[in-house]
Amino acid sequence: MLVLAIETSCDDTSAAVVNNGVEVLSSVIASQTEFHKKYGGIVPEIASRRHIEVINPVIKEALERADKDFGDLDAVAVTCGPGLVGSLLVGVCAAKAVSYSLDIPLIGVNHLEGHMYANFINSPSLSKRGGNPNEEREGVSFPFICLIVSGGHTMIVEAKGYGKYRTLGQTRDDAAGEAFDKVARFLKLGFPGGPVIDRLAKEGDPKAIDFKRPMLEEEYGYDFSFSGIKTAVVNYVMRNAQRGMRTQDIVASFQRAVVDVLVEKTVKAAVENGIGNICLAGGVSANSLLRSELMLRGAEAGLRVTIPPFEYTTDNAAMIACAGFHRLKADGPSQLSIKPVAGLKL
Repeated sequence: MLVLAIETSCDDTSAAVVNNGVEVLSSVIASQTEFHKKYGGIVPEIASRRHIEVINPVIKEALERADKDFGDLDAVAVTCGPGLVGSLLVGVCAAKAVSYSLDIPLIGVNHLEGHMYANFINSPSLSKRGGNPNEEREGVSFPFICLIVSGGHTMIVEAKGYGKYRTLGQTRDDAAGEAFDKVARFLKLGFPGGPVIDRLAKEGDPKAIDFKRPMLEEEYGYDFSFSGIKTAVVNYVMRNAQRGMRTQDIVASFQRAVVDVLVEKTVKAAVENGIGNICLAGGVSANSLLRSELMLRGAEAGLRVTIPPFEYTTDNAAMIACAGFHRLKADGPSQLSIKPVAGLKL
């Protein structure tokens, strides 16, 4: 089954052509980073207008790279939420047009579910079995605990099977990626903050500043809070403004505190719920320290840890195609009347 997928939940316009939910024939992403950089964050109006400008060329390029035509497609999948409603609307309208004109199934996909299924991409073992999502694949098998961590979401989800999800914990304020961006903006490091902090932290001492690891107490369960760490960075810089401070040490210590909390809670959720598999998902899953620490701590706890390929950590349409493929097989197509939902729940 050949699926064209469209992803426009935030500021990247992406289209991909994926076979049987695992074999990526093409994945095209048009980044808007340069358009939002000077504002220190994403401007929704600019994002939606840019999506309108590039959506058709991106879809065309995805088909060309896959050496396919519209007539070869069996279905079209699209992110319908959560995200910026103006951005989502562009992708949903484009997908509806493709579905209606070609008379092929339309599949509305939850963006967070898409991130989870980035761990399933390009698995030869799954492809050979005909794409059964409940069978074991390269490092991924149900049930598993998934840490979804991005600029808009930080949550721990228990996945019992396809479409069977339970949210165990989530952030009560800022998402981890949001905290990275805000700290980077305060330190005048640029946007997006995650990659630049990851890079600078390699030159710093993560033990230089002992930032508190919040909400590790039993009473908070698997919930998170990152606004306090962000504020702690601001307060530290303000208090020590007259002294020599290495930015590398500040961001290394900040990053270490965030990663410690993310990893501690994720491993704890897996152990306490008797689940032997952990998956990582979302834009912050590109963070090198998070990837290495989760692998290390997971192995120490006897857990099997799966991390998505680096190119599928940030927003991309390939993951939407993968999730859409399984959703179509399990639930059938969506109605042409589907609407984008900014706050869509998993």
